[in-house]
Amino acid sequence: MSTQDVVSVYTDGGCRPNPGVGGWAAILIYKGTEKELSGSAPESTNNRMEMTAAIEALRSLKRPCRVRMHTDSEYLRKGITEWLPGWRKKNWQRKGGPVKNQDLWQALDEALGQHQIEWAWVPGHAGITYNERCDMLATEAIEAEVERMRRR
Repeated sequence: MSTQDVVSVYTDGGCRPNPGVGGWAAILIYKGTEKELSGSAPESTNNRMEMTAAIEALRSLKRPCRVRMHTDSEYLRKGITEWLPGWRKKNWQRKGGPVKNQDLWQALDEALGQHQIEWAWVPGHAGITYNERCDMLATEAIEAEVERMRRR
């Protein structure tokens, strides 16, 4: 996929502790313009927050796009590129029962539909500027959620 007319997306998510208070973030870059998204959940897991970041990034696109999705989550990347077709065929079942996080896998599957996506794994905490920025935004979202919970 050439870089012309491609939306570059970086995502990250995490929890403190895991499971615990979660935060997610995404940065979308298109023709030199950057858009940052982030959010939180009072109870979640790292995997759910990683998935939420990708879902929210795709949902924010206003038209079908070519996307290069960067993630430091092997769970997310392998889930989409390797496991998803089998889960669909087996009606969202795997050995031992239903697919974990089925609600988010189905939401992500739906969000993928209109876009041409290339998935790229990036190492976490390796100095990659946008990945580090997403990590910081997700951490800030966790801290804001903790503060909201404290005030209740």
